[in-house]
Amino acid sequence: MKRAATVNKKLSSAISSIGDLGVKIGILAVQGDFAAHAAMLEGLGIETVEVRTPADMQGCDGLILPGGESTTQLQFLQEEGLAETIKKFAADGHAVFGTCAGAILLATDVEGPKQESLGLLDMTVLRNGYGRQIASDVFSAKSTLKEEPLEMVFIRGPIIERTGPGIEVLAKHAGKPAIVQKGRLLATTFHPELTSDTTVHEYFLKLAAESGHDPSKSNGAKPKAAKPDRSKRELTTAKSRT
Repeated sequence: MKRAATVNKKLSSAISSIGDLGVKIGILAVQGDFAAHAAMLEGLGIETVEVRTPADMQGCDGLILPGGESTTQLQFLQEEGLAETIKKFAADGHAVFGTCAGAILLATDVEGPKQESLGLLDMTVLRNGYGRQIASDVFSAKSTLKEEPLEMVFIRGPIIERTGPGIEVLAKHAGKPAIVQKGRLLATTFHPELTSDTTVHEYFLKLAAESGHDPSKSNGAKPKAAKPDRSKRELTTAKSRT
């Protein structure tokens, strides 16, 4: 953890300057908790755009696939031509971040029950793996993103049962991967947008900034994480369902 402490010290002013990254982030706005992601990013001074058509992604440096209902979102992506647009967006080296249902959409293999997906991250996920809505809760766990424990809000989250070659596990919950990354593709089985801890979003923003500097490479160096405000946000705003 000495390296993490050094990183946090060097970037102690990052929260006030994160908006200077100059990135624009698209957020899939079909259903689910896309508004919570937008609120968090806008609080960091980041420009966001609601994505409902391929044209909405023009000029975006990164894309967030939020929590919600993965089958509904996938159907929309396929019907509107967004599925292929997102695949090309990722292939061109841009950053894509999937949370909860978004992580399901990114996986190559989906179980419980089986369904199609975008197939961008070589992993197997089990839908609603952590149980019914009543089992949803808030936990803290170690991660590679900062020295302090990371707050994790689980709402009928999927379980990542298998990760393929090249996928890095940045945090675990109950012995299973909770944050995974490959290149500029990032996925969490929990909802970082439902706390005021901006660590995960800041990490994603740096991935998006890297893609803007060199869009031809999808496996750029991992960015450094900043130390966030760790106060909690009320969970009564949670609207997502996977």
